[in-house]
Amino acid sequence: MTEQQQPLGALPRPTLESVAERAGVSRATASRVINGGAGVREPLRAKVQQAVEELGYVPNLAARTLVTRRNQAVAVVVAEPESRIFSDPFFAQHLRGISRELSAADNQMVLLLVEDQQDYERAGRYLAGGHVDGALLFSLHRSDPLPDMARRVGLPTVIGGRPGWPGAEHDRELHYVDSDNRGGARLAVQHLRSLGRSRIATITGPLDQTSSLDRLDGYRDLLPDGDPALIAEGDFTPDGGGRAMARLLAGCPDLDGVFAASDLMASGALRVLREHGRRVPQDVAVVGFDDLESVAAWTDPPLTTIRQDIEEMGRLMARLLLRRIGGQAATGPTSIITPTRLVVRSSA
Repeated sequence: MTEQQQPLGALPRPTLESVAERAGVSRATASRVINGGAGVREPLRAKVQQAVEELGYVPNLAARTLVTRRNQAVAVVVAEPESRIFSDPFFAQHLRGISRELSAADNQMVLLLVEDQQDYERAGRYLAGGHVDGALLFSLHRSDPLPDMARRVGLPTVIGGRPGWPGAEHDRELHYVDSDNRGGARLAVQHLRSLGRSRIATITGPLDQTSSLDRLDGYRDLLPDGDPALIAEGDFTPDGGGRAMARLLAGCPDLDGVFAASDLMASGALRVLREHGRRVPQDVAVVGFDDLESVAAWTDPPLTTIRQDIEEMGRLMARLLLRRIGGQAATGPTSIITPTRLVVRSSA
């Protein structure tokens, strides 16, 4: 519906011209302020913003796209099944950080979930269709095609997690945000050793993800001659952590400490230890990773864990991507590693 085709009885929609008139500036100046352009003095910018609020002006997004060549939209592509995205609080915190940062910059988040080949094809068509200005990719697995798909269509991209494919460490075009997974794992094992634990097991995440490999490397840094039977692979879910814990107890019944590479896996491990009559922390001390408040503070007993600021990592990913979209990537970092720290509760 055009501005000349308003419904009967409706008030005329405010136009860019009416904003300029109210603010006492030219149409071009009003447009630069509304579209985030530079070169406007602060007093004039304030007048335009006040006029926008008073008139209730809403920019025409189609017209803005033609002028700025921007969609004000970012794709967030998560390489996990829908069932996990909506049940794992890690993803909720990560997406919250991304959404808040994008919203503050007046950008829309478009969520794409990819699990099978059809999903990848659909996501590839969408990314190539000119609908978004950039993409945030996270929870990638080994040989995931998403980064290459985005690169082929020239889409600015930031990855959540350290890229692990061959040659990635030397690729200056790659931008990513991660936490100090290896250092955090070392903190976990060091704490267990400080408690006098000598048979320390670990439950890893999927070993086709760099976060899992880095946490396993941190474990091995402090236990280089450890028993391979004390290592069991999980899948970052409570059930996966429980199954891994059961395998560890069957193979190493004398274990006295466990570092689980996620809080959800630690919660499953605690359940299985209880079922097998093992007291925590008296018989087996347990440390998790993430510090998910909805998990760590409510396990029985409350979980000692490694904290990573998941929401802040989402914010940093969005911030880094917006810099790339705005042509500022050359003046800032290409990768960010956030710190981790030990949070001591009752399980260890």
